[in-house]
Amino acid sequence: MANRRLFSSSHILLLCLALTLVFCFYLARYPLPDSTQCQCPPKESDSVQTDVRTVQTPATVDRFKSNHTLAVVVPLRDRFEELMEFVPHMHTFLNNQNVRHKIYVVNQVDNFRFNRASLINVGFRESSEVCDYIAMHDVDLLPLNPALSYSYPENGPFHIAAPNLHPLYHYKTFVGGILLLKSSDFKLLNGLSNRYWGWGREDDEFYVRMRKAGIIVQRPQNITTGNKTFRHVHDRKRRPRDNKRYFDQRNKTRRLDRETGMSTVQYNIASRRELTIDNAPVTILNVKLICDVQSTPWCLQPEDHEWYLQNYSQNNVQ
Repeated sequence: MANRRLFSSSHILLLCLALTLVFCFYLARYPLPDSTQCQCPPKESDSVQTDVRTVQTPATVDRFKSNHTLAVVVPLRDRFEELMEFVPHMHTFLNNQNVRHKIYVVNQVDNFRFNRASLINVGFRESSEVCDYIAMHDVDLLPLNPALSYSYPENGPFHIAAPNLHPLYHYKTFVGGILLLKSSDFKLLNGLSNRYWGWGREDDEFYVRMRKAGIIVQRPQNITTGNKTFRHVHDRKRRPRDNKRYFDQRNKTRRLDRETGMSTVQYNIASRRELTIDNAPVTILNVKLICDVQSTPWCLQPEDHEWYLQNYSQNNVQ
């Protein structure tokens, strides 16, 4: 009886060992799943054949109308009071139109007479790598009517400060104040003449350049605000125009200039500053123009005329 009990206990022990070995073999062959991994349904991105769609959130939507970028080129000398008002006004005005833009103030810091045309040529050359159209823009002329479009001038130069809207100048061939051009048109015309030292006449010569090239100037339509379309902030008494003509300047600047322009303007950048005025960004280029006094002696200030006559020419007279 005792032997039968011992036999039964031994068999039971062997059976338990056998079952344990079988169970261990099973676990080694088929491990249990890792309970730390999520057993969620597969995501669409985990599937090879997922239809991927990019959804823009409001923070990433481009609010600008097009891929074009406008360079607002502002020729300047000693007009920083106007500049303090101009930059935030234009930044807000262009943002309201969803026009991508950069404002470049080209500040003349040499000792020659002011040369608006050359400064615009410099502004174009310094901005053309990041901008594909230009606004030749006076600092003292602020647009007030939101219907004045600064968008890319697909159909040719767009004269925003049209003669019927500008507060001072109303002749038919006037293209000054604010003029938009595609970079390709500006290059085709070789920019503006560099011969116009002192104030005035460079815009009239530029009009002739456009006419000779067969380029038609476009102007705003259906603007009903008349001479209240702009705010003109220039004070003639405080800042008189330098419109005198010296030496043979009058004769040499009354004809179309076929020799100078954007490609021939000579200058040095004295400094470049990235500033903000009332949260409006602006690039200030302090520029020293280079003048060939033998070719255009009227670039000199009146106090330097005697020096020129003594050193270069006794034939030219004031």
